[in-house]
Amino acid sequence: MPQTSGLHTFHIPVMGLGYTVDTPLKVAKFGISSVVSIMDDFLLEDMRRIHSEKLNLPFSPIAETEEDARAKRVQAYLDLLHTVIEAQMAELKTENWDGESSMDQLVALLPEESEVTRLFEQFRNTELSEKSILKSKILELLRPGSIDVNIMTKVDKLNYDKEGNELSREFSDALSALRGFAKSKLEAAVVFSAGMNPALYSYAEQFQDFFPDENGKIKKRIILKVSDYRSALIQGKFLSKKGLWVSEFRIESGLNCGGHAFATDGFLAGPILEEFKTNRKELIETIRQTCNQGLGAKGQALLSETETIKITYQGGIGTGAEDSFLRSYYQLDGTGWGSPFLLVPEATSVDEETIQKIIEAKRSDYFLSHASPLGVPFNNLRTSSGEIQRQQRIDKGRPGSPCFKKFLTFSTEVTDKPICTASRQYQNLKSKAFHEGKVSQQEMTEILEKDCLCEGLSAPAILANGSAPRRNLNAVTICPGPNLAYFKSIFSLKEMVDHIYGKITLKLENDRPHVFVKEAQLYVDYLKKEFQKLIPEATAKQEAYLEKFRNNLNIGLSYYQDLVDSIQMDSEEILKKMKAQLKELQAEIESLRPVVSV
Repeated sequence: MPQTSGLHTFHIPVMGLGYTVDTPLKVAKFGISSVVSIMDDFLLEDMRRIHSEKLNLPFSPIAETEEDARAKRVQAYLDLLHTVIEAQMAELKTENWDGESSMDQLVALLPEESEVTRLFEQFRNTELSEKSILKSKILELLRPGSIDVNIMTKVDKLNYDKEGNELSREFSDALSALRGFAKSKLEAAVVFSAGMNPALYSYAEQFQDFFPDENGKIKKRIILKVSDYRSALIQGKFLSKKGLWVSEFRIESGLNCGGHAFATDGFLAGPILEEFKTNRKELIETIRQTCNQGLGAKGQALLSETETIKITYQGGIGTGAEDSFLRSYYQLDGTGWGSPFLLVPEATSVDEETIQKIIEAKRSDYFLSHASPLGVPFNNLRTSSGEIQRQQRIDKGRPGSPCFKKFLTFSTEVTDKPICTASRQYQNLKSKAFHEGKVSQQEMTEILEKDCLCEGLSAPAILANGSAPRRNLNAVTICPGPNLAYFKSIFSLKEMVDHIYGKITLKLENDRPHVFVKEAQLYVDYLKKEFQKLIPEATAKQEAYLEKFRNNLNIGLSYYQDLVDSIQMDSEEILKKMKAQLKELQAEIESLRPVVSV
């Protein structure tokens, strides 16, 4: 059966580089877990300075030239978060609860069935002599939200010393970030996203905190963000053979999410969640046995008998009814709510201009772009200042971005040393090749879509905290999930949390589809575009892929039709609308044919 994740049943996933970089400072004291990207050490250093100044804490800068600077910066920022949140919790526990206090705010945010809520109500209405006993019971239950960190496994370039010599593998971007987390004071989890990185996963073996101590406690945990069951099993077994326990599989929609989109082969969220539900016990026991064998071989303490694996889902959830259904029907341990929190200043760091652009954006302004230098589809907003700046540079005949941070320098197509495809250097060289007839118009169009995510995704955090980004690179890249298009206001933290728990219903755009239908619509649109790419020389392999995709989509849509017929998922009105939309989608994919017949 599902297990609760602390005080709340939801978490706030990582968003961009900067949107959730200081979210723990805002919400952890209320028991809400969130995820911080640790890929941009320049941003972490800037945020450590900004918050140290705000809180009158000492700040000693870590220069870029210092040995192992990246890991040290990561560690220093995470240690700051740990110290500040510990102080927040100490203040919460020692303040007078009989008057207006932070405890009132905390309790007001909890789900109605919370044990803390029940005990606090008793505390407020009991005799003075019994208050201390009740307060002690409450204190035993209070925990700050987890300060988890995210490492996008694909962002792992090798680095060089001052003389240009390649440094050893442990100094690559991802491994250095992991080292900084491993050495920090946090008792939290690292979320590995974007697929398997064997070198990174293996490097976790170097740190004792990733293994159980003599009491079975694991201080540094591993969460895998996965798109399907097969991926979870493969990655989970890879890690468990090394004695590394996966504490949670965080299932994310392939397309109905923010940031980079990793489309499945037409597999939809419902059937994927059903497979996890059906095989949950077998999955956990398989990984447990393998992990204990790995631990035994290393002479490490074995897993505690109570150790289990959480299964959660995130991607496009928009109502309390959807959240409740997902958790109860699929027996999930929790859910992730991302993009809607971009409109909650009490939870995320988004500059005012960007918030207004999100509110004013039309549905058509949200699109799946080629902006990422990683070559992975990237959720984007046409009206963002980052998109406007990118187009202005093209119009001026100076496409591309200055490349200072160099996190995404992977291309050696036009240079000997790796450079970023969003950089001015790369785009100038490709523009010359285009004018020489060596690059097609279609390829050039996609090249010019590339944008500097390193600066654009970190700028909002600096701006929202009243500071200026380095080199005044103020343009902001927004990477929201399509679900955000239906939220059209600034919300308080309490309003958003109450909406998640069904205490209130926020006013959303009337035509918002159910989370399952929206994802299916996105996949049908994706398949249409894939069909349009077919050319006369299309291979049998390409055609087989599209038919497999179509078939998987059909299976998913049939699954939803059966689900709607058998389960009370939502209101009758929404169910009726879902049935009609699902039939339309089935007819649409059946009618798809290649643009050019082979």
